Amino acid sequence: MGDHPLDPVRVELTMDLARRLGVLDRPGVRLERAAAATDEMLSTVHDPDYIAVVKAASTGRRLSTMGLGTTDNPTFAGMHEASALIAGATRRAAEAVWLGEADRAVSPSGGLHHAMPGRASGFCVYNDPAVAIKRVLELGAERVAYVDIDVHHGDGVQSVFYDDPRVLTVSLHESPRTLFPGTGFPDETGGPEAPGSAVNVALPPGTGDAGWLRAFHAVVPGVLRAFRPQLLFTQCGADTYRHDPLANLWLTVDGQRAAYLALRDLAAEVAGGKWVASGGGGYALVECVPRAWTHLLAVMTGEALDPALALPAEWRDLAAARRPDHPLPSTMTDGGSPDYAPWVPGESPDAVDRTIMATRRAVFPFFGLDPHDPRD
Repeated sequence: MGDHPLDPVRVELTMDLARRLGVLDRPGVRLERAAAATDEMLSTVHDPDYIAVVKAASTGRRLSTMGLGTTDNPTFAGMHEASALIAGATRRAAEAVWLGEADRAVSPSGGLHHAMPGRASGFCVYNDPAVAIKRVLELGAERVAYVDIDVHHGDGVQSVFYDDPRVLTVSLHESPRTLFPGTGFPDETGGPEAPGSAVNVALPPGTGDAGWLRAFHAVVPGVLRAFRPQLLFTQCGADTYRHDPLANLWLTVDGQRAAYLALRDLAAEVAGGKWVASGGGGYALVECVPRAWTHLLAVMTGEALDPALALPAEWRDLAAARRPDHPLPSTMTDGGSPDYAPWVPGESPDAVDRTIMATRRAVFPFFGLDPHDPRD
């Protein structure tokens, strides 16, 4: 795939860092090699004709159709096999948690949330979060919450479940006025059979840790508590990072770590601890993604890592060898802070507060919540 931004080196560096810091050797942690999703599994979300085209393009045929053959989604040999493997892994993670085989599970290479039933989009061929959620519904779940903290709107997952009252989709993302895919406005609140099933927090460019966390805590806990999901699925794209080359939010890895801790606590509170996480976007391949997702893996498997922890010399050597043109961090922190001022409705709100109010006004009444009451 040449110089495509969605470079698998970010997953390699994540797993190497997590292993060197002992996260993968913690008691109870199991690494499982999942099987690729079958056509039958993929067809719970994707059109059979689309699956057939992906397979045809995977043989080396040059095709430009259904979102394939573009700059974002170039075709390559083995594309179907690689994409089906990711879908299979995320599906298996959700299945294991729902069936009680694991308390929590994470699919780092997953989170391909832009893929639509009949077309590729935004680096995403098969929508593994949607495939995974479909599996949990198939197994009897009545309420599943999907929280997407990628910098881009989780449009594909929202689209699949827009008219399904069993699935609540919540997305915090940079404003669609300034970033792909151009959707995710507050007034996108669900289809006629599922009003209030979609929640969108469209943050202004430049939003940093404190503003992002204020918006998260002003919206997400309230709707999750009202919805009472039986399982929480989170897409944890790391492209909210302040130096991500493809977006304009300004979070540090410390802010991202705080988000994972908040999600862990919410999963325990509202979903009986059943929590499935995936990766997602993230194009600061060395300076952010490995550290962010190692923090995620630590939170998923036990105690959070100390942000001041030094990065192992062996990992730094590997990262420098893999991507010598990228800045090389030395610790698990950027010096950011998890502190934020809780949201309070005011007469002169800033841009983040206006975003919060727009979302609360759009969706809180569907849940019987007061948009103006910070206790809700």
